[in-house]
Amino acid sequence: MPRRNNVWVNIDWLTVSLYLMLVFLGWINIYASVYSEEHQSIFDLSQRYGKQIIWISAALIIGFVILLIETNFYVFFSYIIFGILVFLLILVLFVGTEINGAKSWFILGDFGIQPSEFAKFATGLALARYMSSFGFKIQRFKSLITIVVIVFLPTILILLQNDTGSALVYFSFILVLYREGLSGVVLFFALLVTLLFVFALLFSNFIMMVVLLLAAIFAFLILNPRIKQFVIILSIFIVSIALFYVLNLILKTNYKIAEVLVVSSIIGGAVVLGYSIRKKFKNYIIVALVFLGSVLFSISVDYAFNNMLAPHHQARINELLGIQSDLLGAGYNVNQSKIAIGSGGLWGKGYLQGTQTKFNFVPEQSTDFIFCTVGEEWGFAGTFTVVVLFLFLLIRLVFLSERQRSGFSRIYGYTVAVILFFHFMVNIGMTIGLMPVIGIPLPFFSYGGSSLWSFTILLFVFIRLDASRLENLAN
Repeated sequence: MPRRNNVWVNIDWLTVSLYLMLVFLGWINIYASVYSEEHQSIFDLSQRYGKQIIWISAALIIGFVILLIETNFYVFFSYIIFGILVFLLILVLFVGTEINGAKSWFILGDFGIQPSEFAKFATGLALARYMSSFGFKIQRFKSLITIVVIVFLPTILILLQNDTGSALVYFSFILVLYREGLSGVVLFFALLVTLLFVFALLFSNFIMMVVLLLAAIFAFLILNPRIKQFVIILSIFIVSIALFYVLNLILKTNYKIAEVLVVSSIIGGAVVLGYSIRKKFKNYIIVALVFLGSVLFSISVDYAFNNMLAPHHQARINELLGIQSDLLGAGYNVNQSKIAIGSGGLWGKGYLQGTQTKFNFVPEQSTDFIFCTVGEEWGFAGTFTVVVLFLFLLIRLVFLSERQRSGFSRIYGYTVAVILFFHFMVNIGMTIGLMPVIGIPLPFFSYGGSSLWSFTILLFVFIRLDASRLENLAN
């Protein structure tokens, strides 16, 4: 029998089994989260758990059809699929329906579809197609620009829909780029930006400038320990701060000490940068640029935070960082979720016995906060089992990605892994108070057709590609 006809033999049934287990566990927990004695049948189509079985049945059919399609289809039509989803993301801005503040839904009768969910798999296909093309080199400027366009075009369109949670998922693609040869420096700067954002919210400008100055001076000393050059650099900073402070006193401009430190740090950093360029000190140039960038980014955080983020996002971040505590407002969901999870103890209160669940203390308990139902009714044992299943699936996806013979399949496999990882990490993190509440579903668990179908397509396309990996070798 020809090898191409053995697709059912080559399918990774372990991955399929993990998918089925997670979907089943999600369904019975949706039932528990909205259980009503008046509607006890789990197949009651008037309830969410009844509707979910329809979405599950449709998802299984979708997965089966995907496995029947030749792998070349996903390669040849990847750009077209991406283009169609981008068009839908634009269209929903004009004719879509706003739900929970996000204009990201097409509503047809009682049925709703969210294009942003499906755009994730389309972006993964387009990215895999481009990065696996002949002659591609990630180090080229043209390549990086094209990648940025592919990833950030849907990101921007989703942000325009006011769906910040879905948009943030696309930043996980940086891990795929890192696997394919992107310099680790990019990851370093991504981490640096994240830390600066958090610290700028937690600490005053004065403290931030002192810390950045000390860090820069320490870096200058480590990278080029010549005392003469180091003394010159240190003197530039000291003189800049002193001169601007004296000028402030003479002109009586009444700048605060923090403002003096900010301005003088920028001036000093600029002078150090010019001095380093003239002397051709490459390491000093890099440190000076990072220092200036860090200072400018830090002082811009307040403006961006107060003027670019929606008030509810500001409140959730402030709640997470401990800047404010509003257990009846922004922190209500997370507080109730932690109470529910903590009350489950080791073995849980028992299936359908969750009091937090029954009395609807946790909003969105069948969608974004489905994990707290697991914690309350199944306890630590249940949450541990769910986390292990997800981690096992993620590890399996990485293993399958690494055994691919084609670049397209490997890259797409990693996009599947990082998207699922981001959703898993953020969703569970926000239910236990380690992440801000940004409203993204737990894969295969949360109620909803769009999310379940999109994750099913995302996963099963890769399962199909993996089943044909030997054909790819022959080609």
